[in-house]
Amino acid sequence: MVHWPGDPEYQIRKVLDQRNGDLCTLSHIQMSVHTGTHMDAPLHFLEGGITMEQMPVDATIGPARVIWIDDPRAIRRDELARHDLQAGERLLIKTANSSKSWASDDFDEDYIFIARDAAQYMAEAGIRTIGVDYLSVGGFRQDMKETHQTILGAGIWIVEGLNLSDIEPGPYEFVCLPLKLVGSDGAPARAVLRRI
Repeated sequence: MVHWPGDPEYQIRKVLDQRNGDLCTLSHIQMSVHTGTHMDAPLHFLEGGITMEQMPVDATIGPARVIWIDDPRAIRRDELARHDLQAGERLLIKTANSSKSWASDDFDEDYIFIARDAAQYMAEAGIRTIGVDYLSVGGFRQDMKETHQTILGAGIWIVEGLNLSDIEPGPYEFVCLPLKLVGSDGAPARAVLRRI
């Protein structure tokens, strides 16, 4: 499973196995809370920020809109502004990441990210939740800290690692439930969309 460079790799091992005469089969997993589809809590980039168990459930359950961004390098304010962002909306952004970056377990350093000017625009628009189709809203080489701090500082919840390859732009019912990890800066999540 693709993961951020330097983060613990996903590993699963059987602790108990019925095939060995154990009462049940029981597995142990190890990974970063920011592996695969996951959510960032404000604590991830805001010192003293709130943690995952404090996330209001309505941040990730309800109507959402999937939009397509053409820019091959970054999600920028000018292109985002053409989508008329609405206060309180859950916005999921599909880019070329969906077709190129999930095809390999190797980390893609050149993924499309949210530029800091677009992050500021989202904050000004007052959106509720932002979802992106790779492992970070910020860039690998630029705008990492600034984008996260702007978005999280505006009270916007972040879902990262969405695979939107088979999803067309438009309105959906969105359900994304992160694990309720007390005190955590993030959590793995399961996200589903149903067209409305």
